[in-house]
Amino acid sequence: MKIAFIINDHATEKPNFTTPALGYAAYKRDHEVYFIGVGELAYASDGHLSARCKTISGTNFKTQETYFKAVQKESFTRISSKDLDVLFLRNDPSDEINERDWAQNAAFIFGEIATRDRVIVLNHPSSLAGAVNKMYFQHFPEILRPRTIISRDHKEIKDFFKEQKQKMILKPLQGSGGTNVFMMDKKNEHNLTQTIDAICRDGYVIAQEYLPAAKDGDTRLFLMNGEPLKSADGKYAIMQRVNASGDIRSNIHAGGRPQKAKMTDQIMELAEIVRPKLVQDGMFLVGIDIVGNKLMEINVFSPGGLNVMGAMYETDFSTEVIKSIEKKVHYNKTYEDYLFNSRLATL
Repeated sequence: MKIAFIINDHATEKPNFTTPALGYAAYKRDHEVYFIGVGELAYASDGHLSARCKTISGTNFKTQETYFKAVQKESFTRISSKDLDVLFLRNDPSDEINERDWAQNAAFIFGEIATRDRVIVLNHPSSLAGAVNKMYFQHFPEILRPRTIISRDHKEIKDFFKEQKQKMILKPLQGSGGTNVFMMDKKNEHNLTQTIDAICRDGYVIAQEYLPAAKDGDTRLFLMNGEPLKSADGKYAIMQRVNASGDIRSNIHAGGRPQKAKMTDQIMELAEIVRPKLVQDGMFLVGIDIVGNKLMEINVFSPGGLNVMGAMYETDFSTEVIKSIEKKVHYNKTYEDYLFNSRLATL
């Protein structure tokens, strides 16, 4: 099959990231693999998606790092949606905030164009458009979520702070990776107005119940087709992310430390509650972040850490993702014009 991965930018994509791991897994299975930066997308006069991309073929690589470094050195070539089987949207819109605002929506806008050529677009582009900020999380059952308000009103946020006995989390509605996440309590209450102002500069403020279990970090679990992702040898794609000392954030690039984690009945139950909406929305590959018995976040754009988990458990999760995509391509060819992209995405 011919599969293209959309990334933010070739200059910022690191060889040890999850997307290169997925690309390398596809390459090892003899697929044609392409990488496209968001800024390299275009709409051609013939009505098809067009893109400048980088690809490599005919070489055996021992690691994903050597593979992707070789890809990055390649010259650009051009590909059309007429030639593709799969377009995997793996860019993170929040990385573009205040830097390249035009790039935030580009992937799913162009992804919609690709679906006209019966290209399988993952995750489903119109659902991603509705999930571009953390409000998407509020559409999941209340039993899963910490108590939350979303507002720009200082009084409303301060009243919530009092309701929460002067301990809560503040973060922006848009963004990821632990950027501008603050824990407010009695000790720093004098900074509350200033903190709300700082977050308001970028839009709405999420004020959220503080979960005491957060001091131990969170658990990242990958879901594929709505189910917990497992390797061929039966290991789950799950890890504990332990906070750096004195930091409430457990994201890996915010200093969080990854550790092995065990699947529990409680985590399986949370995943099962999340599954129906993810399947309905065509969310193929998703990362959920769990604290205690609550979900803290659902990452539907470019969940990371799959490569970290693979190394930690000495197993291969990326190949299972590619195998699932291969099945979707088979279904798409077998049921020509019968299956919508949103349904194919989670079959």
